[in-house]
Amino acid sequence: MDQNSLTIKNKNGHQLNATLELPANGKPAAYAIFAHCFSCNSDYKAVRNISRALNNQGLGVIRFDFTGLGQSEGEFANSHFSANVSDLLAVNDFVTANYKAASLLVGHSLGGAAVIVAASKLDNIKAVATIGAPSHIDHVIHHFSHAIEEVEEKGDVEVSIGGRPFKINQEFVEDFSKTDLLAITKSLRKPILILHSPTDKIVGVDNAQELYQHAMHPKSFISLDAANHLLTNNADSLYVGNMIGNWVKHYLDSEKNQMLDIEGEQLVAHLNLLEDNFTTTIQTETHSFLADEPESVKGDDLGPSPYDLLSSALASCTAMTLKLYAQRKKWDLQEVFVYITYSKKHANDLMGQGTTGSKIDHLQKKLKFIGDLDASQKERLKEIASKCPVHKTLITETLIETEVI
Repeated sequence: MDQNSLTIKNKNGHQLNATLELPANGKPAAYAIFAHCFSCNSDYKAVRNISRALNNQGLGVIRFDFTGLGQSEGEFANSHFSANVSDLLAVNDFVTANYKAASLLVGHSLGGAAVIVAASKLDNIKAVATIGAPSHIDHVIHHFSHAIEEVEEKGDVEVSIGGRPFKINQEFVEDFSKTDLLAITKSLRKPILILHSPTDKIVGVDNAQELYQHAMHPKSFISLDAANHLLTNNADSLYVGNMIGNWVKHYLDSEKNQMLDIEGEQLVAHLNLLEDNFTTTIQTETHSFLADEPESVKGDDLGPSPYDLLSSALASCTAMTLKLYAQRKKWDLQEVFVYITYSKKHANDLMGQGTTGSKIDHLQKKLKFIGDLDASQKERLKEIASKCPVHKTLITETLIETEVI
């Protein structure tokens, strides 16, 4: 993905820290704005993972810090719910003026409530997705309920939220009771996707039920199974991003996601060294996916490794070749499994291949066939498995030309 750091001025003159992330080709089919959870920030891992997954679906994503949070200016006491909505409107105006009007709003937890309200005020927003959102704004008061009486007495009070100190005041507390979120949800009249975990211990799944009941069609619900509220498991946040990206395509009049101008090449791989360790976005003209390294070598394990991809090319090509051959022969091959293991082996362990004492690349291919096949048919399929195009490429001399453009 391509990343750009932005500063956006809100209505109070505070600079909001924002990041625009684009697909690897730099040409988003549409834009989305992401609103983070209460007291979080835009650099939270789950936010980044969801944004990355949306990038892989061809969307540009603007994630930003609300007033007084992350690297945005202002005081947390000024980051009450109405201010969150106002910040969203400011970001939307900035994106419209400098890029292209956003089509999708995505919000996590209280950010989910904020995007519902913001979407009700913005004609350019075509769809809304919420993640673990409360059905009542004052749900968040439990974070600082112990200090409400003290706020009434003293005005400004420092409280601990999520283990971090924040100052709140009377306006901050009272603002959370001003918005009837269910009424706004009912009048929204825009496609909405509600994602929620049935085991969410911070915002119970009954909140999702209320939102869904009040929302008008088209509306959708996705259960996040065992995910926790903050989506601390990478797999959960990436799943959320992928599901939102697939869902929203039905509602956006988006342009075809054209490839970056790479002068006729077949794909591009992009690694942002400023943000990622090894996580690399790979994009063809019509598909995007990730490559990564395992955690054992300090990767984030968000995708298969380069050698996994090499092995997958051999495995998939073998399976497709066997399908074509069996169909042409009208054999009863119903399923085929191709197992590949890559390793480095000593030449003298491989029947003397290569220079004695040296190590050579070794790919072990195992086949399993499902169907009514006799021994001779299976043996023939084994021979054909060595004739797939990728297999031939790997065992012949290959020339790779490299140039800087």
